[in-house]
Amino acid sequence: MGKRLKSNARKSAVNRLVKKTDNRIKEEERVIRTPKEDEQALKLVHAPKISSAMFMKYNTQLGPPFHVIVDTNFVNFAVKNRIDMFQGLMDCLYAKTIVYATDCVLAELEKVRKFKIALKVLKDPRVQRLKCEHKGTYADDCLVQRVTQHKCYIVATCDRDLKRRIRKIPGVPIMYIVNHRFSIERMPDAYGAPMN
Repeated sequence: MGKRLKSNARKSAVNRLVKKTDNRIKEEERVIRTPKEDEQALKLVHAPKISSAMFMKYNTQLGPPFHVIVDTNFVNFAVKNRIDMFQGLMDCLYAKTIVYATDCVLAELEKVRKFKIALKVLKDPRVQRLKCEHKGTYADDCLVQRVTQHKCYIVATCDRDLKRRIRKIPGVPIMYIVNHRFSIERMPDAYGAPMN
């Protein structure tokens, strides 16, 4: 009786290994799958068009005066690290910079009370305000959308998820804070950036 159980166990193990769609199974027992329209549609991959500003993987629209678009946590970390944002940008890029803040970024800072100083920094007349024409106040989606449309911005953020999303967009430099100073990545000839 023990031998019969072992042989049945072997047969069931073999049956589990062979799939129902395998050609070795008789046609009556074989399951034939037809390709669905969804699967065929997924096979067609459309690559996004590369911007005309890109030349040899570098963005030619980047140049002095630099246009830096800031995120909420970048301004907050600059305040925590006691870095003057405008002077820090000059020290990092060695050129004049124009700082931009979207309505979404300002709305996020207004929601939280402990970011009052960061909000005062963005209310400075040297910061230009960009109007948002979308629903909601989620700044990350707004920044990614704006950067994909216009390749002239440097994105200043300390958020890991936003950095990961922006790294997928070719030709957009990312500025962040490291060792109590600003640093930049993916910028051609980034002389001011400290080496990591």
